[in-house]
Amino acid sequence: PGWVTYCETFFPEFIPNLSSCKSPHQMTGAIVKSYFAEKNGIDPKNIYVVSVMPCTAKKYESKRDEMKVNGLKDVDAVITVRELARMINNANIDFARLPDGKFDDMLGDSTGAADIFGATGGVMEAALRTVYSVLVGKELDDVNLTAVRGMEGIKEATIDIAGKAVKVAVASGSGNAKALLEAIKRGEADYTFIEIMGCPGGCINGGGQPIVSAKDRMYVDFKALRASALYNEDAGKALRRSHENPSIKKLYDEYLGTPGGHKSHELLHTHYYARDKY
Repeated sequence: PGWVTYCETFFPEFIPNLSSCKSPHQMTGAIVKSYFAEKNGIDPKNIYVVSVMPCTAKKYESKRDEMKVNGLKDVDAVITVRELARMINNANIDFARLPDGKFDDMLGDSTGAADIFGATGGVMEAALRTVYSVLVGKELDDVNLTAVRGMEGIKEATIDIAGKAVKVAVASGSGNAKALLEAIKRGEADYTFIEIMGCPGGCINGGGQPIVSAKDRMYVDFKALRASALYNEDAGKALRRSHENPSIKKLYDEYLGTPGGHKSHELLHTHYYARDKY
């Protein structure tokens, strides 16, 4: 949401190029208040959705008028990781001693592609894993697309998909986003697909994440460390492509119908508009 607002404000000419997909937590809220509510016989008005996010900008995102379905907000409240940590500490909960559990059923399944979303390049990699499958008709032999990984502010890669060289770019941090977009405007760069995240390193370095002291930053590359944790989670998953998620398959079979169809577009997509700078 931080990057989207930046684009709306400073580069509105690129709004037509933005993906219309809502962010994952907004999609989840919309599905909870429709599919989940219907399946469980609950009035959506009686459901209150709270998202725990690494990003302070998601607080604003959830309040956008476009993030509503049938007059109901997709997400009612957003708290940050740091705010949740304070709540846990204030309640004297020893989180490390809590037993492991499983997510509730109905949308409780997750793939490795979802894990890596939090690192710069992760959305690109997750998308390419599925794009390859859709266009080629088979799965990637190696889903580890290391060319788009790493903490560099701007990354470029060329991916072979069905014999076509697809040029992609990844940028994180508003300064790098500006440099990349200005290069495109000048005709110095051309890409098929671009991923931009507002925070340097991605959501792992979001404004709502735990703060790393200046002293620790001198000795530990905490962004790379956090990213490696996500990639390790991904590597350990039995399912590593978004389109393999059984919960998502069931959701489309039972409720949404065709991907990109009317119902999925109504619930899972949004629109953006140019904003005044001041």
